[in-house]
Amino acid sequence: MSATTYLELSETDGAHKFYEVRVEGTEVTITYGRIGEQGQVRTASFADAAKAVKAAEKKIGEKVRKGYAPAVRGVRQRRAVSRRQIVSTRSTATQAPVLWRFASGAPAFGIFIGEDHAWVGNENGDVYTLTHDGVVTGRFGLPDAVKCIVADDFWIYAGCDDGQVYDLGAKVPRVAYEIANDVDIYWLDIHDGVLGVSDREGAVTVVDHEDEFQWARPSGGDSGWMVRCSAEGVFHGHSRGVTHYASRGDRVWHAETDGAVLFGWQERAEVFAGTSRGWVHRFAKSDGRAVGAYRCDAAVFSCATSPDGEFVFAGDNQSSIYCFAADGTRLWKLGTGCGSAFSMQYRDERLYLVTTDGSLACVDASPTAVHAAEQGQLPPRQDIKAGTVARVEATAEVEVVTAPGDGVVVECVQESGRVRVHVVSEGYNQAWGVQFPKHIRVPGARYVVSEVLTSASGSFYRARGEIKRIR
Repeated sequence: MSATTYLELSETDGAHKFYEVRVEGTEVTITYGRIGEQGQVRTASFADAAKAVKAAEKKIGEKVRKGYAPAVRGVRQRRAVSRRQIVSTRSTATQAPVLWRFASGAPAFGIFIGEDHAWVGNENGDVYTLTHDGVVTGRFGLPDAVKCIVADDFWIYAGCDDGQVYDLGAKVPRVAYEIANDVDIYWLDIHDGVLGVSDREGAVTVVDHEDEFQWARPSGGDSGWMVRCSAEGVFHGHSRGVTHYASRGDRVWHAETDGAVLFGWQERAEVFAGTSRGWVHRFAKSDGRAVGAYRCDAAVFSCATSPDGEFVFAGDNQSSIYCFAADGTRLWKLGTGCGSAFSMQYRDERLYLVTTDGSLACVDASPTAVHAAEQGQLPPRQDIKAGTVARVEATAEVEVVTAPGDGVVVECVQESGRVRVHVVSEGYNQAWGVQFPKHIRVPGARYVVSEVLTSASGSFYRARGEIKRIR
């Protein structure tokens, strides 16, 4: 038996996606993505044909209830992906003391500054790694624009406009999460393997380490540009303010903001929200109480803090950056010289920015350097280009070895229509699941991974490092 159902969801100013379900015997193949593109493919096997048909009907029903309807492939054409509309002007402020500037090649949203490397991701799908002194050390290639780069303990993830989240912790990018294809991702964050996604409609969706849906909540607003995940739950910023949800999705508190939230940051005990009306609001995580507010001269695209919020930084849509004391006193305002900061991070008296012109800029934010800049004395700036560094593309291909050697052996098994992963090596709880890349899972296959670490919650394992398939 073979049957195919093709559905589309196309709104005037919203989703433009397809969903195809094909049943062939005991297998169900689902292809989904943006109309006019090849899309992503997932296949599941079932005990018999009747169960395969039942599973397919369930998937089709879910999509129809969300507004999908039968269509003919090829009638509707591909539509451009919605991008954040940015109006950015040149700053008239004194030039900031930029130590070095890396030209990534396209406007950049994604940034993460780790202990050893700086990461930047741009709208061309490039993710570069550099040393803190600006030396390019690597380049990953993702299929679409990079929305953001987030860290979760040892793991580095990039959210991509193709609707997937990639693990960048090995030599090649691997798919770690597949976001529902009817969610237009604006921002995401991960804590202990739990992913939070905020979207265009202002909703927030949470999935677990196995990419399984946990809960979703509407906000009452739209344009969810802020989501921050932590042990306390999820902090979601949107056009109506900031809302805190507990780990199971119960609303804990909501705080209004002066203007729509355009960016969010969190520290140990507080969250920060930059708004369209030029404010950075500071709220206590415990109860949503306002504990600070910082006034900029234009809409705030990004914000960050030094540890525990001793200093608060912000970037506006006029290519200026700011520094405030915790009590709200503005300490300085300077121009970036390379566009408006879409995102930023502070580390060791340096403020790192990714900007509208595609730069990753390193600013010396020490009091001495800032004071000198205010007097017109700037350090020599190093301008860096990518050069010939090779682009390592995301792939589902895996190196094959004949023996495991050093490392931990895991096995893929079919469970309830999904392919799950368990540790085979001795000394591990073989009943626990393993967070493992999505697109390389093959039922019955065994792999050797560099490390398998226990999650912070102590309920599953997380694969880390290189992965090879055992023949």
